[in-house]
Amino acid sequence: MEYTVKKLAELAGISTRTLRYYDEIDILKPARINSSGYRIYGETQIDKLQQIMFYRELGVGLDSIKTILCSSSFNKHDALREHHGKLLDKKQQLELLIANVEKTIAMTEGRTYMSDKEKFEGFKKKMIEENELKYGKEVREKYGNGTIDSFNQKIKNMSEEQYDLIQKLTDDLNEAIKSAYEEGDPSSQLAQKACELHKMWLLNYWDQYSKEAHMGLVQMYVDDERFTAYYDKIAPGCTVFLRNAMRIFTGVEE
Repeated sequence: MEYTVKKLAELAGISTRTLRYYDEIDILKPARINSSGYRIYGETQIDKLQQIMFYRELGVGLDSIKTILCSSSFNKHDALREHHGKLLDKKQQLELLIANVEKTIAMTEGRTYMSDKEKFEGFKKKMIEENELKYGKEVREKYGNGTIDSFNQKIKNMSEEQYDLIQKLTDDLNEAIKSAYEEGDPSSQLAQKACELHKMWLLNYWDQYSKEAHMGLVQMYVDDERFTAYYDKIAPGCTVFLRNAMRIFTGVEE
């Protein structure tokens, strides 16, 4: 069966503008253009759109999706199995959060007791699984399974007080990076303070610290668009600025 832009957009639950944009950036071209000038999509394009939407749901950027789908090694069956596994992980995460909320409701109604640890269990698991989903493969390849498993265990063992302190430290760190970036000098006292705060933040998760590993992590922020997107939300260009400031802070050229 074939579809016009309008019909395919309705079928997929997306906008016609999105489909036209996918055509413009060469990630999803129509099968043909008919005599009236309409884009026409067939089964091959529908299958490809499904893959694009799977990856988008998992937080993968369009540039990365394009690289994956255009790769000669891309295998539709393997990709579907990977999507299935990740969706099951998300399902487990949602089920845990739902159970957490239900227990919280029961507690507020006086029907049960919920410890402080239980209150935060769902949020901590969500944090771990989101990190694994978005960055797990890359950071495990770079730092090894042992380091990342230890990182995850520390999150699991956090108390409410520790969790709150880390959240405050994260806010202070982001504010320091923003202020230093606006000042514009990666060697400034403010920029180096931001680097020190970043080190303090890391020490909540890392068993061992080294300047080389710290610099490698920040360089990965620049190299990976998902990390870049996080820090550039603070201010566009913040990621590269932090990397430049960290070179001065650590004395390491990555």
